[in-house]
Amino acid sequence: MDKPTPKIRHPFTGYQKFVIALLAFLQFTIILDFMILSPLGALLMPALKITPGQFGTVVSAYAISAAVSGLLTAGFADKFDRKKLLLFFYVGFIIGTLLCGIAPSYEFLLGARIVTGLFGGVIGSIVFAIMTDLFPLHQRGRVMGLLQTAFAASQVLGLPAGLYLSNLWGWHMPFIMIVAVSSLAGVFIVYYLKPIDEHLKLQVDKKAYEHLLHTLNEPHYLLSFATTALLSLGGFMIMPFSSAFTVNNLGIHQDQLPTIYLITGAASILIGPLVGKASDRFGKFRTFIFGSFLGMLMVVIYTHLGITPLPMVILVNTVMFIGIFSRMIPSQALMSAIPSPANRGAFMSVGSSLQQLAGGIGSIVSGMIVVQESSGMIRHFEVVGYVMCGLSAITLVMMYFINRFAHQPPPTNGMPEVAHGT
Repeated sequence: MDKPTPKIRHPFTGYQKFVIALLAFLQFTIILDFMILSPLGALLMPALKITPGQFGTVVSAYAISAAVSGLLTAGFADKFDRKKLLLFFYVGFIIGTLLCGIAPSYEFLLGARIVTGLFGGVIGSIVFAIMTDLFPLHQRGRVMGLLQTAFAASQVLGLPAGLYLSNLWGWHMPFIMIVAVSSLAGVFIVYYLKPIDEHLKLQVDKKAYEHLLHTLNEPHYLLSFATTALLSLGGFMIMPFSSAFTVNNLGIHQDQLPTIYLITGAASILIGPLVGKASDRFGKFRTFIFGSFLGMLMVVIYTHLGITPLPMVILVNTVMFIGIFSRMIPSQALMSAIPSPANRGAFMSVGSSLQQLAGGIGSIVSGMIVVQESSGMIRHFEVVGYVMCGLSAITLVMMYFINRFAHQPPPTNGMPEVAHGT
């Protein structure tokens, strides 16, 4: 088990603070683009005259194309300056989002979501590779905690703003909003982010497919990939049906959903950095253990709720987010220590691809378990909760071994030996 870090201050430099803010904002735009489609369904389906099945295809198109893109990019991810790679994919993401914002038909929107997924699905892996390159291991818990506030901010700021704009000017407008703010972030990448190319000095693989094969053949990496997939599988099983369950089973009016998003999101903005500091201070694996048991408890409670007052629903959701963040932040920080610097881009790309693919599979599996009655009630949601608890128990064992690997020198695959966690 990782030891608690001695209480020594490791303050961020001014440039590190800028990088954290920039990467968190990029994450905010990517997550918002991914999340905004689901709440727009009520407006989008009648506007484009599409069925729920077609809408589900549009939603899953992003995840599937992102998974494909992650695998295709893995072999090249360490061959370029990470700043240039980030800029290339971010521009593609902006173009894809703009196409969503002008889509006149189902077919056009489907193609636009595929384009957005091909580019946007890779950006998260590049962000984490940059984070790992620029921050030593003893700072990464705090950095991950700050980056995860992007998820909360998308709930607090992005979703309400997007829904408000869609009510005023139609479902296209949230995508135009994302294009506008993303373009501003792109300017900061061009002019203020320094080149990130130290990993280029460590490359020995001449061909992209050789680099990918080296990454896929390392046993420590394979365990990390499997753990990433299982962590994502559980999360995506509960997310697609949570709003329907809240409205139809818990008796919360649909107009009150933004209140839940707003309060739990605001709480998450505070929770993320605190969890990051705790994982650096008390040990990342210990924090993960705490989050796993708290998350399992709250998932069981949540999936067994009946008619519930709004304040109690908000409290349960908030505590559940503490459990989720206490698993997510330390697990990602620990996994960032597994790959050698020469393999980080490929490692993060493959992990991101499997994360997207596992998310799509999780949604499908959850859809096979739950049943929605004609009254709207969601049945068998508690079974989804039990499955999530089982997956959480399995990932606890897997993270035990990842924690051990994270504190050993990384495999080099014939590459120059480098300091671990740099």
